[in-house]
Amino acid sequence: MGHPKGAGETGNIRLGFDRRVRPEFHGSKISSDGGLLLFGELDEVLGLHDIAGGLLRATRTGHNRLHSLIGLLRQSVFGRLAGYDDVNDADRLAFDPVMRQVVGGRAVDAKAASASQMGRFETEVLATTDNRAALADLSGQWIDRVHSATPPKWVTLDMDSSVSPTHGVQEGTAWNGHFGCMCYRPLFVFNQFGHLERCALRPGNVRSADGWEEVLKPVIARYAERHLMRFFRGDAAFAIPDLYETLEAEGYFYAIRLRANRVLQGKVAHLLKRPLGRPPNRVQRFYGDFDCQAASWDKPRRVIAKVEWHPGELSPRVGFLVTNLPMDPDWIIHFYNQRGTAEQHIKKGKQAINWTRLSCKSMAQNEVRLQLHALAYNLGVFLQGTDLPQEMADWSLTSLQTRLIKIGARVVRHARAITFQLAEVAVSGDLFNRILKAIHRLRAPPVPT
Repeated sequence: MGHPKGAGETGNIRLGFDRRVRPEFHGSKISSDGGLLLFGELDEVLGLHDIAGGLLRATRTGHNRLHSLIGLLRQSVFGRLAGYDDVNDADRLAFDPVMRQVVGGRAVDAKAASASQMGRFETEVLATTDNRAALADLSGQWIDRVHSATPPKWVTLDMDSSVSPTHGVQEGTAWNGHFGCMCYRPLFVFNQFGHLERCALRPGNVRSADGWEEVLKPVIARYAERHLMRFFRGDAAFAIPDLYETLEAEGYFYAIRLRANRVLQGKVAHLLKRPLGRPPNRVQRFYGDFDCQAASWDKPRRVIAKVEWHPGELSPRVGFLVTNLPMDPDWIIHFYNQRGTAEQHIKKGKQAINWTRLSCKSMAQNEVRLQLHALAYNLGVFLQGTDLPQEMADWSLTSLQTRLIKIGARVVRHARAITFQLAEVAVSGDLFNRILKAIHRLRAPPVPT
């Protein structure tokens, strides 16, 4: 085959394995993130960034700003969702046609924000005290908007801490002997849908539950006036009398793990003796159920014990929960064990959104980055929570990135239309359309006149 008409060999890229192949690069016409268009539609249907517009405040005045505050926030959030977790990627993304389209405003016809503009936005504008407080509230308000479209019948809050390793001299970083590294200790609250209700960045040398009031109480306040059942789960780090009293006062049922001690073990001493007879080749499980009042508690509370005898083990495995749930012990234990989903949510955030990448020097700037990661994570989980086609039922957040967002797209611009020609590899046109319909079903019905 000869060369296409008008294409000479001189000055063109050629590949030796097949001289007919001619690579061309059209940065402003081709995108590798065509699936972001779906998330742009999800954002528009739920009005998520419109909420942010009412909370965040610009630090610069005047009308000569290249990009709006909301446009810059979209670029930060959508970029992280697509796997670009550093503002250094902004110089290239500024010319990406899909990124320009979802950012909106002047970016559509010109370009999105550069790395220096994004750096100032994240480390100066968003790092102010008022904007950091607004960002911390924003995830909860986004979740409220999602719940207004599909109201839940109950809410289950799971609280857990994590670790974000640090590198270099960063404000607030400290050695943590448990994890064996210099780190931060972020604190998270998730609901049963995997939505990140609220998070906070803490120094690396704090205890797991330190600062729980600042993270949990705003979430409790948001649900205070709603007619739904409320539940809370936490590990032994959250076995705090003030926390029990707060949850009881707000009408929450809770199950919180207790560390074993001699008093608790004495209550179930009869279960700690090896059962009579030949040990079976299966786990033997027994439950204890009693009231107990620790010295720091204001009243007696129900405690559930689970004692398991495993084949080949000389001693039983014993665990205790403090709870105000009225159900049978085995139901309560099963309910508590589902708390492990919170650890899975944290793992998803680390793997897909890389929210451990907190490389700024000041603690305030790294707090901003964590909140932006949280918004990107929630945007991805919101799409997972829609009525997606069956073939996507088992797609993880990472799968959404690699199979849905990473769709090759070519833009063709006309006077009255902007056409994105999307590749059909992991996602076909029919599947794309069904996802779009699932997003549109989230739109609130019109108010009758």
